[in-house]
Amino acid sequence: MHLAFITPEYPHPRVTHAAGIGTSIRNLVEGLVERKVKVTLFIYQQQEDAIFNEKGIHFHLIKKRNYPYVGWYRYRKHLQGYINKQIISENIDAIEAPDWTGITAFMKLKAPLVIRFHGSDTYFCQLEDRPQKRKNRFFEKNAISRATAFIAPTTYAGKESARLFGIQPAKVRTIHYGLDLRNFRNDAPLEYVPKRLINVGTIIRKKGVFPLAAIFSAIIDQVPEAELILIGSDAPDLATGNSSTWDTLQDYFSEKALKRVHYLGQVPYDEVKTHIKQANVCVFPSLAETLGMVTIEAMALQKAVVNTNYGWAEELIDHGINGYKIDPFDIDAYKTTIIELFNDPGRVQKIGEEGRRKIESTFGLDRIVEQNIQFYKELLQ
Repeated sequence: MHLAFITPEYPHPRVTHAAGIGTSIRNLVEGLVERKVKVTLFIYQQQEDAIFNEKGIHFHLIKKRNYPYVGWYRYRKHLQGYINKQIISENIDAIEAPDWTGITAFMKLKAPLVIRFHGSDTYFCQLEDRPQKRKNRFFEKNAISRATAFIAPTTYAGKESARLFGIQPAKVRTIHYGLDLRNFRNDAPLEYVPKRLINVGTIIRKKGVFPLAAIFSAIIDQVPEAELILIGSDAPDLATGNSSTWDTLQDYFSEKALKRVHYLGQVPYDEVKTHIKQANVCVFPSLAETLGMVTIEAMALQKAVVNTNYGWAEELIDHGINGYKIDPFDIDAYKTTIIELFNDPGRVQKIGEEGRRKIESTFGLDRIVEQNIQFYKELLQ
């Protein structure tokens, strides 16, 4: 079996951008290659055109191109022509693409197309109750109409995406993101910095950073020695028009709290894991996700996680057993839970141990890769 993936991102030094979609694809394709599945990556909007092989994966970097008119259409047709040549010459059996802004809109590919619902603009606009650009809706709907089958990382994300795009829910298969647990081990889970919170993710409203500012400010009133580590790239704030959400966010912390906040920006992937291990509690009051990769990474590292209670989190956490699910706007509940964890190392240890067990049983990469292989075998019958 030869599978291909279209993506704008991937964690590799020669690729211009990497985030959650890229990380989930990397986890999957490396697992597929270990099982002798041939994998090709088509990574678009890059700074160069390049072809190379690494770790058994065949990379095609496709340079960003600017056209004087209808560039969105002409670039897609450029991608279509390039990818179709590879489908034929390399005998690619099926190809997968993300839903975000519908890169496969208007493409006629010579292999079955699977759309994976990493999180479309349509999905996130609905969750955040904000207006959507009509062109994004148009592209995503057109791309969806050309797909043969669909995968979602949680049942919630699948059902919502099916409803928004008018797909029969039965056509959407739920397959969680997988985590290679060999790369997520914590040999000293009891060694952490007391009363240190960490949040990892883009500094943007949908990640719940504004409720987080209120939560931490409330905590500081009772635990003045607490500290908050923020890790993630900054982003424009659409609500205010500010080019930096971090600049806007600072005004939402109390004066005392802001002095105990350390914003580290974007840091290398391996360093993120070190920072998570050093935290007493991981806090993720996100307002919009399809799954929330950093949540399962923190649980795999045996950390106490206080998470959102929105729909996608239902399959991640069993409340009070291997983590906590709380409404992001219930500031008092977040504050109380986190302070109780600060004061109860035994509970922190127990929650961390149960979190690891949850990830092993539900999100272990071996299990997830096998589910993906079975899905594609059924598709290609």
